[in-house]
This record gives sequence, structure tokens and C-alpha cells, in this order.
Amino acid sequence: MDWNAILEFARGTFFQVALLVFVAGMVYRLARILLLGWKPNRVTAKGSRLGGVGMSFLKGAIIWPFIPWVKNTASRNPVIYIAGGIFHFGLFTVILLGTAHMLVWKSLLGFGWPTLPLPIVDWLSAIAIAAMIGLFINRLINPVLKLISGPAEWLNLLIVFLPMVTGYIMTHHLFFRYEVLFSLHMLAVDVLLIWIPLSRISHFMFYFFSKAIHGAEFGKRAVTP
Repeated sequence: MDWNAILEFARGTFFQVALLVFVAGMVYRLARILLLGWKPNRVTAKGSRLGGVGMSFLKGAIIWPFIPWVKNTASRNPVIYIAGGIFHFGLFTVILLGTAHMLVWKSLLGFGWPTLPLPIVDWLSAIAIAAMIGLFINRLINPVLKLISGPAEWLNLLIVFLPMVTGYIMTHHLFFRYEVLFSLHMLAVDVLLIWIPLSRISHFMFYFFSKAIHGAEFGKRAVTP
């Protein structure tokens, strides 16, 4: 098997197609949500919508995740709280602040930014992989999660896990030749890009819209979100 040809395909044609599907799919999903519209509000505002949006993001993205006792988040779902937080933090840090990934972003956007040293990115990647394994085990043994988990949930975990683990193995040159690992990593990334708009993984984009809408509604009523 010519792995160099596979790598060229995975980095070239397949990646371009996957990126096109990702962008088109996410734009389509976003357009469908925006076309739902926002019902006109005839109630007199008691507070600031903009202030509500700011407070919603502040608490949702900055304050609450780092204060376990707020709303008993950690005590209710400790595994999901800890492992989920570590996984998301590690994943987005590696994707945005890893040098190799930043260079990909630079090739797409035309500009780059400072990155973290490789040892830090490497440790964050390993911790994120371990956290995802913890989430997988928790879904297997938690009676509620087990009951509501279907093929789509397991497939989501697998499709997200494969790019992470192949990237880590590739960085450390383990088990296979570099071109084999690079090919597997790129194929996994391409599949992930295609799968995201078709699955619940796309929540990372719509999270920000939901926080903004909820914050605006709370702010209008002068209620703390």
C-alpha cells in the first residue's frame, strides 16, 4: 500500500472536500436557525439586553466552570464536570495553540498567532485523551447515560477520539511509520469535519448563540442569568 499517495489524498483532495462539506453544512444549519426568527417582544424592557448577554457569557464561559460548588455542578455529575471540562479545554487548546495546527489555520486564514511549547501541548493532549476515555467509561456504567446512548452518541465519541489519539501517536512516532500515522490522522480529521455538521458535535457553534439569546432575555427582564 502506497501510504505516501494516501497521505497526499488525505491532505489534499479529501481535506478540501471535507472542509467544504463542513463549512457548507454549518452555514446551512446556522441559516435554518436564523430563519426561525425572533418573535417580536411587546413587553417593556426592565433591563439591558446587552448587559444580560455579557453576564451570560461571563458566568457560562469564565466563572461557573471554575467554581465547582456553584449550583452543585460538580456534586451532581462529578465525572462529567471534571472530565468534560478537561477534555474540552485540552482539545481546544491543542487545536488553537499547537504549532502544527496553527500553521494549518494560517494556511486557511492567511495569518497566525503565538503558540504553546510542544511539551505543554503534548501533556494537554494526553490529559484530554485520558479525560475522553473517562467519559466513555462513565457513559458505559452510568445507568441514565447508558439508557439514552444510541449509535449516534457512541459514533460521536469514536470520531472525535480517533483524530486525538492518532495525532498523539504520530507526535511520538509510535507503532507505525510516520507517513502511515500522518495518513491515519488526516483521514480521521477529514471524517470528523464531514461528520460535525451532521451530528450533535455542531453544538460548539450554536452554544454561543443560545448563550446570547438567553442572556438577552434575562437582561431584558432584569434577571440574573
